[in-house]
Amino acid sequence: MKLHELRPNEGSKKDRKRVGRGIAAGQGKTAGRGTKGQGARSGGGVRLYHQGGNLPFFRRLPFMRGKGFTPINRVEYNEVNLDQLANMDAGSEVTPETLQEARLLRDPRNPVVILGRGEVNVALKVRAHRVSKGAKAKIEAAGGSVEIIE
Repeated sequence: MKLHELRPNEGSKKDRKRVGRGIAAGQGKTAGRGTKGQGARSGGGVRLYHQGGNLPFFRRLPFMRGKGFTPINRVEYNEVNLDQLANMDAGSEVTPETLQEARLLRDPRNPVVILGRGEVNVALKVRAHRVSKGAKAKIEAAGGSVEIIE
């Protein structure tokens, strides 16, 4: 194939309609605008979403504040950082129950995630639903262990 042989795909390029150029052209006289009415006038036509007397679709929908929506299946975690576990005794077990007793959970019904802000200096046995990589590394570096619960 050479440069002068290049062609667009068959049917991909279409000539534009030249309206209002006589009856023989197929789009003469009213030029595809029908007869009379708002759509036939220059500058005429209805605005976007106009539904001709019906209550427009977007006004039929329930009113929602803010942008977007709240996903229905989203899992909300109780976030607990390592600096919140700093005053725990060495060898103590960190579970959702002990965290609830220490009043570190917002909503005890939600799963617990341990995040890596701060340092931990004592060996802790951590049992949580999720643990970040950084938090796991810091806990294990201090001689503790991490167990993920379902």
